[in-house]
Amino acid sequence: MNNAIKKHLSKDAPLKSIIASIELSTLEKGNNVYESLVRAIVFQQLSGKAASTIYGRFLALFGKKHPTPKKLAIADIETLRSAGLSNQKAGYVKNVAHFFVTEKLSRKNWDIIADDEIINYLTQIKGVGKWTVQMLLMFTLHRPDVLPIDDLVVQQAMVEIYDIKETGKARKKKMIAIAEQWRPYRSYASRYLWKWKDTVT
Repeated sequence: MNNAIKKHLSKDAPLKSIIASIELSTLEKGNNVYESLVRAIVFQQLSGKAASTIYGRFLALFGKKHPTPKKLAIADIETLRSAGLSNQKAGYVKNVAHFFVTEKLSRKNWDIIADDEIINYLTQIKGVGKWTVQMLLMFTLHRPDVLPIDDLVVQQAMVEIYDIKETGKARKKKMIAIAEQWRPYRSYASRYLWKWKDTVT
């Protein structure tokens, strides 16, 4: 973790104590947006162990490696279901594949596209929501200033740490205001909140 990032985020007193007690791991650099989206859909709403098992079976359908968008686009729904994917998830991963084929995205340079543009572009795909794209921005493209405001764990952590009493839209507004001081490193602050919540639950 870059010391400049720690120093900046430590200006926020509640976050400073968390940073002092937690060390974030270094993320592996990746840029395969297609594979990351497919994996994210497989993992949605499942425990890590169950999701990993199903994802392994999914890859086994294609020789234990990730299928190209063309291969996945023409894959039979029932074949995908045999790996443990629900009918809905099988459709969603095929939606991703079709999108990457029709939009000719295999050589897309995502590094030159702004966060909000990527969110607006990829959420056109049925089955891909804003949270999923935010995770992609943070963990695949390593964007430093993403705030996943709808993430339940981030919300729970901020409510507890900052003693937020508001609910509903007022709560989100308060959270966004608190997070302004974290710019341009809101991704890192969110990762600290996730890891902290893991240690106290």
